[in-house]
Amino acid sequence: MIPLGVRIAALSLLSLAAALPTAPIFFADRSAAAGLAFRTTYGGKDTSTYILETTGTGVAFLDYDRDGRPDLFFANGTTLAGFPTGQAPRCALYRNNGDGTFTDVTVAAGVARSGWGQGVAVGDYDNDGWPDVYLTFFGRNVLLRNKGDGTFADATEAAGVAAGGWSTSAAFADYDNDGRLDLYVARYVDFDLKTAPRPGAQKNCFYHGFPVMCGPRGLAGARDVLFRNNGDGTFTDVTVRAGELDRERYRGLGVVWGDYDDDGWPDLFVANDAHPNLLYHNDRNGTFTEVAFAAGVAFDEDGRERAGMGVDFGDYDNDGKLDLAVTNFYGEPHSLYLNQGHGTFLETTWPSGIGEATMRSLGWGTGFADFDNDGNKDLFFVNGHVYPEVDRQQLDETHAERSLVFRNKGDGSFADVTASAGETLASRWVGRGAAFGDYDDDGRIDVVISTVNDRAVLLHNESGGGNHWLTVKLTGTRGNRDAIGARITARAGAVTQMHEVHGGGSYLSQSDLRAHFGLGSLAVVPSLEIRWPGGAIERFTDVAADQTLAIDEGKGIVSRRGPTTAGAARPPR
Repeated sequence: MIPLGVRIAALSLLSLAAALPTAPIFFADRSAAAGLAFRTTYGGKDTSTYILETTGTGVAFLDYDRDGRPDLFFANGTTLAGFPTGQAPRCALYRNNGDGTFTDVTVAAGVARSGWGQGVAVGDYDNDGWPDVYLTFFGRNVLLRNKGDGTFADATEAAGVAAGGWSTSAAFADYDNDGRLDLYVARYVDFDLKTAPRPGAQKNCFYHGFPVMCGPRGLAGARDVLFRNNGDGTFTDVTVRAGELDRERYRGLGVVWGDYDDDGWPDLFVANDAHPNLLYHNDRNGTFTEVAFAAGVAFDEDGRERAGMGVDFGDYDNDGKLDLAVTNFYGEPHSLYLNQGHGTFLETTWPSGIGEATMRSLGWGTGFADFDNDGNKDLFFVNGHVYPEVDRQQLDETHAERSLVFRNKGDGSFADVTASAGETLASRWVGRGAAFGDYDDDGRIDVVISTVNDRAVLLHNESGGGNHWLTVKLTGTRGNRDAIGARITARAGAVTQMHEVHGGGSYLSQSDLRAHFGLGSLAVVPSLEIRWPGGAIERFTDVAADQTLAIDEGKGIVSRRGPTTAGAARPPR
């Protein structure tokens, strides 16, 4: 095994050899300009009686109408008091107009669902070429089948995926490589409003000495569910058959699929709240083995469980292996784990530079993304407290918190560049879900954030530097249509980047399924390799930068598109 110090030195040399220019990371709030008027309703604004009022909702990028532009889907919640008939908050679908703006098409699309909404998962489960949407709730979950005419139909009962209980994050992946997307649903706690304890009722109902909602400690967890796609529009619950998944009933919040050992079969990571995290190794026979402890990701480096919320897989050191980021509670750092190969990870939270900077944040959505297009994946964290009551106490903690962005320095470490990334990031939100994608096709990854009892936030990436980029949209023909599980590798001399198309990630959310590569000064990618689900390999040479490629399995490049007028290049800041 290569020592961490040697690996960091090698990374530094590769970064120097690539001669990638430094570009400032900069975001601007374009929510109003984009016509994004969505507001989340979720529990009480000044106090929370129950833990149900704290978890918030997620958001997803998806191209529901297949026009090549990523649209937005928001989950929504409610309050304990409820609303009169016809006035309840609804989830929302916003269509991308292609000019930097969105239009609310919720009613026209038939997706106006209400209740204690939680997560959004996206995947073409019936392989008809149109992305479907799975919504999780406290209560009955909903599967919305995309009819291909701009509308959706409720296929929940027919498909057999209502689940019930308190579901949180969900994610699609083809775990058995049969060409059909399966579905994992994390569940949080076994909760009943009629019998739930109130603030101050017991020892786990206090925070710094004042009464708050009770939990999660003291509340029993609920078992997660794995649904196998039968290929006829229905699913089968295989939770037990697939290896007694979540037999301890941990409190699941974040979910992401990813082939961490690069054997061609998707594995699964689940972030748990005040329980050990779970890593399921795919045994390639329809079953999984839970290996988080042996792999080094169940606990922190001192052997303690953290309050895992959000999660993402991404190759931050460009060694071709998926690393892992996990967000945690206030007073705990957000976690970063370096994939060492051979099935193990090394916690690099502190040496990477994110430890101290995240200790005073309560994290949720997160993602690896190359915001400055320099060829190294950066990190974004969405934060927000769970106790509104902290604003009335004489504490350093606040309910609303700043989001944080960390620039990858290319040597195995990160720099907190939040303060210089624009006045927008000086704002505080009670953040929860986050999705990442280039909504205006200008070659820069943008961020959309869902909040608690506030407006959605659309952060437009206006980073300068003039670095090149490449976006790749894959469509499977032999495997699943979304190509979830595919790996794309871009090689240029000694520098290699890898992006895996994965289901889930962040918190209650789904990012754009298109792959994005920052290329620095590289105007042409000498080698682009795709490993499709199932193992087929396709290679392309001398691929020009600054374009979006659509590649169909077995057919090669079927279309190319450059930056849109709305996303025309801007001079460096």
